[in-house]
Amino acid sequence: MTRNDVLMQFQADILGIPVVRPKVVETTALGAAYAAGLAVGVWKNREELRSHWQEDVRFEPQMDAGEAARRYRQWKKAVGKSIDWVDEDARILMGTTD
Repeated sequence: MTRNDVLMQFQADILGIPVVRPKVVETTALGAAYAAGLAVGVWKNREELRSHWQEDVRFEPQMDAGEAARRYRQWKKAVGKSIDWVDEDARILMGTTD
């Protein structure tokens, strides 16, 4: 998802803070590799690892604060309406009954 510029900009707008995408977006795998490297002495400390991190793109908030608040309210409303929408009839239709 981090490669989706529209989503990254939307997050910056709704949160009202910059959203930064690093050059290496596979951060889970990279974090595991860094932890392993620290454990066996490839890197001396976390400070040395910080020098490897590079910013790719920074998304600055551009949306009006009132519009961002309105869209956030709509998102919360949508999430609320989706809770418990799968009932027994939907489970039967989908072929699952657990």
